[in-house]
Amino acid sequence: MRKWTRRAGIGLLALALTAGIAAAVMREEIARLMAVNSLFEPDRIVENFSHMDRAFLSVALATKPGDPLPDAAPVPLPAGAGDWIADRAVTGIVVLHDGAVTHESYYLGTGPDDLRISWSVAKSALSLLVGTLVADGTLKLDDPVVLHAPELMGSAYDGTSLRDVLQMESGVEFDEDYFDPDSDINRMGRVIALGGALDDFTAELKARDREPGGAWKYVSMDTHVVGMVVRGATGRPVADLLAERILVPAGFGSVTYLTDGEGVHFVLGGLNMTTRDYARLGLLVAQGGVMQGRQIVPLGWIDESTAASANTADGGLGYGYQWWLPADARPGEVMGRGVYGQFLYIDRTRDVVIAVNAADLGFREDGVLEDCVEMFRAIADAQPGAKGA
Repeated sequence: MRKWTRRAGIGLLALALTAGIAAAVMREEIARLMAVNSLFEPDRIVENFSHMDRAFLSVALATKPGDPLPDAAPVPLPAGAGDWIADRAVTGIVVLHDGAVTHESYYLGTGPDDLRISWSVAKSALSLLVGTLVADGTLKLDDPVVLHAPELMGSAYDGTSLRDVLQMESGVEFDEDYFDPDSDINRMGRVIALGGALDDFTAELKARDREPGGAWKYVSMDTHVVGMVVRGATGRPVADLLAERILVPAGFGSVTYLTDGEGVHFVLGGLNMTTRDYARLGLLVAQGGVMQGRQIVPLGWIDESTAASANTADGGLGYGYQWWLPADARPGEVMGRGVYGQFLYIDRTRDVVIAVNAADLGFREDGVLEDCVEMFRAIADAQPGAKGA
């Protein structure tokens, strides 16, 4: 009787502990979901973008700060920059010319130590990692994605290549409307907030609206598939590879990555770093893949990935391997670009890099992108000896 009572007591204690843990987990998931639902509220968006760990699971990357970016003589921002900064809710801007900082400023209560969310600028960072894996033979651009991610067999991604997903030419039907709560992209956000699995979400996408390798269409899950391919081909987490092959050799400081409930990194938009380190990422491209005296990313990949190779509409924006080009791109001009006003603008011809973080609720309005590119070009042309390079 005593043994039974003791066992029953132990069982009840275990049940209570299990229930308590389950309740705590549920509270955390609910808190994250509430944070996601208020992520873009006008009175919260600025702070939220510096504290994304409140809404999502996240991990710190094993980085190693290198030589700080040198400071050069300050170069004033061009006329109209103040209005542009206010209109676009810019929170930080760092300008580099010839590898040195010529302007750095922060707004709306943010500062140089804030780890700001990248959103889709993270896609461009992943492209750099892929370039190192292509160079060493781990990946081939024409590899079918199911070769390395067999869980995608039978999905809409079955029959697409790595090149297709890098160029956003998968053919997968996907609603990327950030302002529609029922869109695919927002359903995906709730999966992450509630600790779900992005691999499962992606494998459940079954519909196509065009053929793989055909017309370009921006589908963020294409980038998640790139991450699945990287993980499948190497057997390693993306964050470990990114730190080892890109961030540590290039001297990045603190960096965090958002993850789903299984610890899979949110490669399509989950990097968080300082504005100076976003500029450092751009400098790696501007310098042809070289940082701190080392060829980190092959020059050939820098050239190929930043060329307008995707099948975009005539006269529209250009797209490469997860990089954007303005419709009337100047030689050497390329951009990383994220929602709500995140930009990494690079002009390799003029050796200018501009990193911008923002909380711009009007980022989709007509003419906003063009105004931003115009401002970036004005800033680039204002650098000593840069105009007309």
